[in-house]
Amino acid sequence: MNATLEILGITGPIYLAIALGYLSTRQGLFAKADMQVFGKFTINLALPALLFNALSQRSIGEILNAHYLLAYALGSMVVILGGLFWARKVKGHSLSYSSMMVMGMSCPNSGFVGYPIMLLTLGPVAGVALALNMVVENLLMIPFLLAVADSEGGQPGQWKQALWQTLKNLLKNPMIWGILGGFLFSLSGWAMPAPLGRTVNLFAQASAALSLFVIGGSLVGLKVEGLKGTVSQIVFGKLLLHPLAMWGVLTWVVPVNDPALRSAALLTGALPMLGIYTILSQRHGHGAISAATLLVTTVVSFFSLSALLWVLQHASF
Repeated sequence: MNATLEILGITGPIYLAIALGYLSTRQGLFAKADMQVFGKFTINLALPALLFNALSQRSIGEILNAHYLLAYALGSMVVILGGLFWARKVKGHSLSYSSMMVMGMSCPNSGFVGYPIMLLTLGPVAGVALALNMVVENLLMIPFLLAVADSEGGQPGQWKQALWQTLKNLLKNPMIWGILGGFLFSLSGWAMPAPLGRTVNLFAQASAALSLFVIGGSLVGLKVEGLKGTVSQIVFGKLLLHPLAMWGVLTWVVPVNDPALRSAALLTGALPMLGIYTILSQRHGHGAISAATLLVTTVVSFFSLSALLWVLQHASF
């Protein structure tokens, strides 16, 4: 009973904050368009400040964990390649539709949902795990899947152009600059002046609650369609296959010595998909099914994440 209450003490505040965002938007206290403004604030200011803080205040040896990066990349690529085979070869879907399905199965919401959960569960290592996740997701997983989707129906070699364009867009991503700035300060040993450091802290502290609120508000208006088909397959892949793949890689292929980072990798695999999943899917006309999947996965993840936290507390991993 105490263990159950302890787990609910972690997942409860996370999903209550999501529910508050949903109800506030549903009841008209905020418009759904306001969530886009809050989301821009979080992505462009709060999360970059959080990433910078997490990295700049630690030594490079604490941050640059090659085993974690490799394990997370391999576990995710197992799901990506297996999912593409299933969607393309077994189900016969188009490349763009297959890419949309696999993005839902493999690309977690590390910033908006993952960081708050890991912060409550693992403490300060949550910021480091978030930064390492962002490196793999933004430099490998998302560019690869967008290149696959954009290569459909194009000229030979168009995937290279799509991949290059995606990588160039990273230079405009404030979170990447937050990571690079944090690495630079960590390497150099520089310390920020106190007024500037406190300002960065203020923005960083705003990220957790606001990001969850945005997720809830963004779910308003989404409808569940085709639950027995594509939606259920993506939910199964994201909430079960992805964490299982991470467990397999961590157990048999790339061991990570730090128990907190091992738990972070597993929790990351069990997260719902990234918040901009629907936006990215709309580029190829798959917005409706991705919106339905985002809604279902976010709701179901409350139970799957609670179950995983219970396992992590009671099993030696």
